Amino acid sequence: MNKQIIDFLIKAKKETYASGDAARNAEPSRPNSIDLECDEGNFKYIDTYLGGEQFAGEEALWENDVPFWAMNYIGRLTGEGFSSEFHKEALMLVPEDMPYRGPAFYEKGDYTFKCSVEGDFNWFIGYEEVLYKGNQVYECNFHGGAIK
Repeated sequence: MNKQIIDFLIKAKKETYASGDAARNAEPSRPNSIDLECDEGNFKYIDTYLGGEQFAGEEALWENDVPFWAMNYIGRLTGEGFSSEFHKEALMLVPEDMPYRGPAFYEKGDYTFKCSVEGDFNWFIGYEEVLYKGNQVYECNFHGGAIK
């Protein structure tokens, strides 16, 4: 993994959806999509998704307008008590060694975030969930890797 790319990806994730910063919203690329964008030097990150309580989307990276990495995801609320604030807080903790979603484990109060990944930056599959008082209230499947 190239440290410069990983650092940019983590920064972009923290400055877009996880931050809740509506200023990062770009013009929708499709009807009713939400697009979030971050640029730095030759790098560009775009996260575009559809839906709300059930959603699907894609994050992608470009260098000099050439795509080189992408991650698709699909998720849903599965129970009562989901907190988007807690979820975004967990996503702000995206680790350098697993720069896909959030940390492997994060807990605060009645909420628990879990994330597991198989593979590496070039080819991976993962799953995350949020538990509220021990009961699952959210789940998300994701996969991605290098584009050549």
